[in-house]
Amino acid sequence: MTLSELLKRSGKLIADNSPTILTVIGVTGTLTTAFLTGKATFRAAEVLREKAVYEPNGVSSNIEYFRELDTKEKIEFTWKLYIPAALSGAATVAIIIAANRVGSRRAAAIAAAYSLSERAFEQYKEKVIATIGAKKEQAVQDSLAQDRVNNDPLGSREVFVIGGAETLCHDAFSGRYFTCDVESLRRAENETNHQILGDGYASLTDLYYRIGLRPTAMSDEVGWTSDVLLSMKFSSVLTEDNRPCLSVNFVAGPIRNYHKFA
Repeated sequence: MTLSELLKRSGKLIADNSPTILTVIGVTGTLTTAFLTGKATFRAAEVLREKAVYEPNGVSSNIEYFRELDTKEKIEFTWKLYIPAALSGAATVAIIIAANRVGSRRAAAIAAAYSLSERAFEQYKEKVIATIGAKKEQAVQDSLAQDRVNNDPLGSREVFVIGGAETLCHDAFSGRYFTCDVESLRRAENETNHQILGDGYASLTDLYYRIGLRPTAMSDEVGWTSDVLLSMKFSSVLTEDNRPCLSVNFVAGPIRNYHKFA
């Protein structure tokens, strides 16, 4: 490997990990600033003590006499001691701001890529329905739902029991199994859409609460707007032990930054 290639790879590695590197430097800078401030404070106390000593009547003695320094004098005697801490603090703030900007730009790029992928998928799905028909497309969806359940077997996993319902359901979004019924799911869908029409948006967490499921790490981040309302779709599948199961999915999946489009 030539020196040019090594430098190029090193530059890319640093660029790819710049948020982490800047964060580490920011943490180190914070600790350094605290250390320098403490060091300057101890030194300032010594300087002020030395400056406060005076000799009464100009005659030296073995006894130390002190006078009270005013604020202006204290600043004049000690401000230079805090220059290293101030410079370290300013550099640390600049690094933290830079790390935040890099993170924000990358998050925006990821959100844009996600939106493009989602739009492309919706266009593809519409074209599939137009080409093969709604019934065959539903058959494909049912087959995919069965694959998801097969790849995410129930086994000894926890099943969230909601109310007195006995119908086993599988949430395609979070991969959780729970018991519910179609009527309750439709009611949760209608109530969530009512919220969307009133507020302009609703999150997946809002839907989960109405179903009786706990929110997930992602459910607050995604949701629906009044442009595309929530619409559930169901597929009848079988678990690995041939137990009937209702796969719950969405006609239009929840989107990120939903509250910004309302």
